[in-house]
Amino acid sequence: LETTIVGPILKFHQDTFIAITGANCLLKINGNPVCLNAVHEIYKGDILNIGKATLGVRNYLAISGGFKSELVLNSRSYYIDISKNSTLIKGEYMRISKPSSAILNRTKITPLYFNSKNRSIEVNKGPEFDLLDEKNKEALFQSKFKISPQSNRMAYQLDHVQRLSAAEIITSSVQPGTVQLTPSGKSIILMRDCQTTGGYARVLQLTEQAINQVAQSRTTESIYFILK
Repeated sequence: LETTIVGPILKFHQDTFIAITGANCLLKINGNPVCLNAVHEIYKGDILNIGKATLGVRNYLAISGGFKSELVLNSRSYYIDISKNSTLIKGEYMRISKPSSAILNRTKITPLYFNSKNRSIEVNKGPEFDLLDEKNKEALFQSKFKISPQSNRMAYQLDHVQRLSAAEIITSSVQPGTVQLTPSGKSIILMRDCQTTGGYARVLQLTEQAINQVAQSRTTESIYFILK
């Protein structure tokens, strides 16, 4: 279950095991603070409170056995215009599977949290980078890019002041982390649910770590690119 900025209050109606990771936030079970990135045993009647994210944007709740939501295209994910629902609503019941066995491994992890003041995003050169003129190449690394509210799980659009543009290409393969530059000057970072092909110049490619960093960035925050 993905939550954004402010998490929900959830009441459990059966015993289970959970783990929560993602943005740094205050996490409580029955009013008692518990840590992120660890397994927690839940009993019938327990109440989980996922607080406001203080570093990062999104949190992820995993439940032993998984959620028993609608199965669409062999996936239980919600997605607007594809699944019947797109979000949970207040008062809704979500069915979960019973754990098939006890969770014996209670290992904790310490994830890498990104410094919110460091907005540098590591990239490699994309296939069409060398087709850009020197002015556009320099601008890619001298400009600050603001994450547009017109962003989604397919792609993040970037707003910027400095003029950038690149010619269209023959439709070619793309992947998560590809930075496309359009003839009209729009810059786009393809995210996890991106398409598989595109006709805009692939000028940069984010590292795996950089994709995760961008995914935890808020809209209107500014980033800038640095070559790895």
